[in-house]
Amino acid sequence: MIVAVFGSGYGEPGSQAYSEAQALGKMLGEAGLDVMTGGYCGTMEAISRGAYEAGAHTFGVSCVDIEIYRPLGVNPWVQTEICTENLNRRLEILTRQPDAMIALPGGIGTLVEITLSLNLMVVKSIPTRPLILIGKEWRASFSALFENNSAFIRANDQQLVHFAHNNEEAVNLCKSLLTRSKYGREKVNHTN
Repeated sequence: MIVAVFGSGYGEPGSQAYSEAQALGKMLGEAGLDVMTGGYCGTMEAISRGAYEAGAHTFGVSCVDIEIYRPLGVNPWVQTEICTENLNRRLEILTRQPDAMIALPGGIGTLVEITLSLNLMVVKSIPTRPLILIGKEWRASFSALFENNSAFIRANDQQLVHFAHNNEEAVNLCKSLLTRSKYGREKVNHTN
């Protein structure tokens, strides 16, 4: 099974964000789960590194738009690069291919990945699958969104988002949700 981890391009090796992301990747790998990330630097790199070092297979979804913006190439712990032509196609793979999704603290790109995943499940464009957000910041942000827009967001749709305080809770929740349910997914396409 593949878990997509949404994270930031920020976070240098040795920083707390990088260390925590690397630990999450390791925990997922040790749980027998393969990992998909955006494939670049920061916490995406740390996730890939931790998973790779734990023996998991790592996928990185790159794109031409990002290569133009920040020409770094994928990080060295990505085993399978899935190169896409633009951000939209990259997002499509990151949100449609995995069996579960976990989000670390992050910025605008991470928020887009979370909300797209949620919306795809709401409109039944993808089967319901675990969507787990780590950290009090995501809980506060989504609690405010749901509370302030409750007339527009059904309670059942709000329940598609799960929150975890830390890596261990997120991995345990992910394993539990994957075990209890049958999640379908499209086959990973290694080419455009």
